[in-house]
Formats: sequence, structure tokens, C-alpha cells
Amino acid sequence: MSQQELFSSKTKVSSPHSELQEIANQDPAVLEGVLRAKKMVPFAGVDEAGRGPLAGPVVACACVLPKNFSLPGVTDSKQLDEETLETLYTELVRYPDIDFSVSIVDHEVIDRINIVQATFQAMRQAISSLKKRPVLAIIDGSLAPLGTVPCLTVVKGDFFCPSVSAASIIAKVTRDRLLKEYDVMWPEYGFASHKGYGTPFHLEKLRLLGPCPIHRKSYAPVQILVAPQQLAFPFFTEEKPVKLPAGLSRRKR
Repeated sequence: MSQQELFSSKTKVSSPHSELQEIANQDPAVLEGVLRAKKMVPFAGVDEAGRGPLAGPVVACACVLPKNFSLPGVTDSKQLDEETLETLYTELVRYPDIDFSVSIVDHEVIDRINIVQATFQAMRQAISSLKKRPVLAIIDGSLAPLGTVPCLTVVKGDFFCPSVSAASIIAKVTRDRLLKEYDVMWPEYGFASHKGYGTPFHLEKLRLLGPCPIHRKSYAPVQILVAPQQLAFPFFTEEKPVKLPAGLSRRKR
């Protein structure tokens, strides 16, 4: 069985949920209302931040919202500026009866098992760390992790589904704050501004300085700058883990 078959929404959603997956595909904006009407609660929205960057961890959040949740402005985190993100993050984590969990999977794991598997690992950890096991999870995108609760996949779920929107905001702000801490440790790379993404500035610094300890050495723009004997992927050397900044853990709620 191919990796695509292994992780496709069709193989992930068992037959009792095939009707729900059809709703997720055709009219995702009504999905959460349908789940509540069917008393399929609690359900968790799940999203990640940090699949594309050349440095730092991938962060996943699983979020269960209370029935009458209402917080204006909650939407896809990619559509929000930094000030709005920070404001919404603060309001979300303080919101009564919200249940959320964040998992952080670092660059070493990404290099070892690849970014897709690292993202799935973060999602599984976030879901399993919720206070109460959800009936199912709504995953942003078209692929879902195996080995967890039943999943529905929603393309642009972070726009259509409030619980996924909330998860996307919490995941992004968590990761952005972490990259700001790394910026203090390696200020020459400008992590606070580009958050590890391959901007022209970042690529130029990589060319001039080479990678720092949190760069993903399995990513092509970094890999071409690293001598084979220095590569952490595939298993040329074993590097010491990079410590997370104070106050941050790889898994937190």
C-alpha cells in the first residue's frame, strides 16, 4: 500500500463516518453543527504550524470548543496579523471550558522521519493529551494521522470549522513565540521576522553563515550547504538535542 493510500481521507474515515466525510467535503461550514446535532461530542479541531519552514519545530494543536462558543475574529490564522493573533490567542486560552493541547516536534525528529510523519506525530500527541478523549477529530487538510481517534479531513478546515480555526491560532502563536526565543539565541538569522521560512533574507544568511543547530538538514536549501559528514539525515551523525527556551515544553496544555 502506498503512503498516499495509507494516509488518505478515504482510508482514514470508517464506514459509520462516510456520510460525515461527505458533508466535510461538500459543505464544511455546517460540519460542526451537524456533529452537535448528532450528539457526536466532544470533537476536536486539529491543525499544525510549521510544515514549510527551513528551521525549528512543527507544532500541532487539538482544540475542543464549548457548545456556545463565540469569539469574533476566529478564523484561519494565515489571514490574521501578528497583533490580532496574539489577542485572539490570549482570549482563546482563557475562554471558559475550552480544552486544548499543544505538541511540539523538533527539527531532529523532522529530519529523521520526514515532515509529514512528524506532523502526524504532533497531531496524535496533541489529541491524546486532551483532558477528555474526543469522539472524533476534524483535521485541517486532506490527510489524517493513523493511530488516533476517527478523523474527518477538511480542506481549508481552518477557515470553515471554528474548532480548527482556534487550533490553528494556538499552534501558530505557540510556534511564533518559540521562534522569537530562538532569535535571541541566533539573532543573525532573523528568526523573529520570518519564523524560519525561506525568505530571500533567510536564504542569504544561510548562504553566508551556513545552518545553525535548529535548521532542518533534510530540507534541500539547507542540505546543499551542509557537508555530508555533518548531515543529521540520514543518520550520518547524532546531534545533541536543542533545548527549548525556558517556559516552553514539547507538549503543553
